[in-house]
This record gives sequence, C-alpha cells and structure tokens, in this order.
Amino acid sequence: MINLLIEFPSFNVYSTPLLVLVLQGLIFAFLLFGKYRKKKSISYLILACILLITCYHRTTYTIGFMDWYDTYRNTKINYYLINLELILVPLIYFYVKSITVSDFRFKKQHIWHFIPGIVYFLLKVIILAYDASQLGFSETQNGYLVQNFEWKYVAPFHSMVSYIQMIVYLVLTLQLYVAYRKNIQQYFSNTYTLELNWIRNFLLIYTALFIYDIGQTMVDISITELSWMQKWWLQFLNALAIIYIGIKGYMTDTDKLKGLDFNITIASPFHSEGIKRELPLSEELQASRQMVSDYFELEKPYLDPDLNLNTLSRKLKMSRSQVSEVINEGFGKNFNDFVNSYRVEAVKQMLQEGKQEQLSLLGIAYDCGFNSKATFNRVFKKIAHTSPTEFVNSL
Repeated sequence: MINLLIEFPSFNVYSTPLLVLVLQGLIFAFLLFGKYRKKKSISYLILACILLITCYHRTTYTIGFMDWYDTYRNTKINYYLINLELILVPLIYFYVKSITVSDFRFKKQHIWHFIPGIVYFLLKVIILAYDASQLGFSETQNGYLVQNFEWKYVAPFHSMVSYIQMIVYLVLTLQLYVAYRKNIQQYFSNTYTLELNWIRNFLLIYTALFIYDIGQTMVDISITELSWMQKWWLQFLNALAIIYIGIKGYMTDTDKLKGLDFNITIASPFHSEGIKRELPLSEELQASRQMVSDYFELEKPYLDPDLNLNTLSRKLKMSRSQVSEVINEGFGKNFNDFVNSYRVEAVKQMLQEGKQEQLSLLGIAYDCGFNSKATFNRVFKKIAHTSPTEFVNSL
C-alpha cells in the first residue's frame, strides 16, 4: 500500500503545467466572485462560473497525468467528474450579453437555456446511484450503467448535442457582439475604450478551442485513436486560456454601458441592399440639419472627447431620436463618423497652420477631441484616405 501511494502524485511535464495553471485559474475565479460581491455586476459572477467550470473540466487529465488512475485502479472519481459543457456554453453567451446589453437582467426564463445541462447532470447522478447499489461495485472502476448505457448511448449523444449547442450559441454570441459594435458607433464619438476587444479575443479563444476539439475528435474517431499524451495539448491550451481570461476578465471594467439605453430607433440612410438613398429631405429635416451644422461650426462640441448622443441632444434641446435622424438621414453618416469628420478636419487645419512645430501629432489629435492614438490613426485614414504622417509629409 505504501508503494502504491508513492506513485501518486507524480509531478511531471504533463501534470505540473496543468496543475499550476488550473490552480491559478481557481484563484482568479474566486477574485471574480469577490469583485461581484463588491460591484454587484452579474458579468463578474458569470465569468467566475465559466472559469470554475473550465478548471473543473481539466481535473480528469490533471489527476490522470499525476498517476491517480494507475495508483487507484478501482477509483470512482470519474462518477464525480461530470462534463458541464451544456452549462458552460450558455454561460459564455450570457457573459457577453451581460456586458454588451446595457439593461441586461438575468431572468427566470433564462433558466431554460440550462435545462439540457441540468438533465444531463441528473442522469449522471442516477447512473452513480444505480451502479453504487450493485454488488461488486467497489471492485471495479466503472459500473454496469457506465459501461453498457453511458458509454454506448449517453456519451455519443451528449457529444453531438454539445457540438451543435456550441455552434448555435457562438453564432448568437457573435451577433450580440456585432450589434454592440454597431450601437456604440451610433451613440459615442470615441469608442476606443468601449470597443472591448477583449470580448472579441474571448470569443476567438473559445471558438479556436472548439474547432481544435472537433478536429481532435474527428481524428480520434475516423483516422487513429489518439493517446492521452496527444490529447494533452487541448487540455494545456484550455489551461492557458483560463489564465488569460482570468486576468483580462478581472482587470476589464464591464460596467461601461450600465444605465445607458440603446433602445432608440436609428434611421438608416441606406436601403436594405446597402445602397444610399437619394430621396429629397423634408423642409423640417433640412432646417434641423442646418441647425446641427451651424452648432458644430460655432460651438465645436466635437472637441469634447466624451461627446455622445445623450450630451449632444441635451445641448441641441432635441430628443436623441431626433438628433439620430438628422445625422443619419441628413448627413448620411452614423454619429461616430459624423463627429469624427469634424475632428479630422480640425486636425488637418492645425497641421496646415504648422502647429506640428509646437505640438506632437498625437497632441494635436487630443486637442481636436480624439482620446487615443489607435482611434486617431484609424479614423484619420478612414476619413482622409491617408495616414496622418503621410498627410503631414504632403504639406
């Protein structure tokens, strides 16, 4: 017995990285729980649950590479290591929704998204209860229902449903993110701090891991049976993802949109085919268009880097939907492009006056209402069709 115990735990090149990364992931999960208690923002709670489940899923391979299964031949730990993929995937969707939908609240009807995972969990409990009641259960690692029911029928069906679910929810989540990016263009003049590229990376990571998992499964089934060592890489990549997600999720402020209302009708200057409308403007819209144009020329509100649709509508003494309509219909632009076109013109004017001899290019950009170098370079090239440096050289 003493000799057997010496075999576990085995800290080797396979088990040690997984163990270290998973333990760090658990630390970030509990830090996120603490941040949820402090800020009462459900996005932190959901991400903490995502990290916990992802760490929990690595347990099978971590203890396997530590020689648990070889040391304890009749272990029943697999009965307690339940695959929670059917719960994890909806959590990813709701995490992104909790950040990108300003008035998001978790409601009772959202529980339906987790029904497949709950049913699978209860089925695993029933399998454990039945096998544990059979004679000889203590002498074997896997009981009757595991070998003759779960492995033959439940596991393949669970894998198929998990893959289908992952595809569906990834599509829904990407739609949420795209809609969010579109909304902030209609609402904010500077979107750099709101673009949440971290969410994009978060989705790319889970998508890449999902594709890797499918590829590995297809190779294992159709071409050659993969060893535990060959399957280790997927677990290692998942463990690395845990650390990145934990750090970025904890450090990123996910409350930027709290209290904002995107539920306004945005008039589009384009047909459904994407062709710009050439309909004549009504007299009322022409008058409003001139008023907005005059206000921007005289008052220069675009110099405020925090200018958004709310503040502009208050200054113009118009409703948000009216301002949105004037900008979209009257000028044929979204709010972000409209405001930044004035900022670019202001930058070009300062450069033509030789201000770059006293100020840096970035300093000029900040004076004209931009709030980041990345946004300035991207917007300037989009509107002026040349980079800021190329424009300076052309003067």
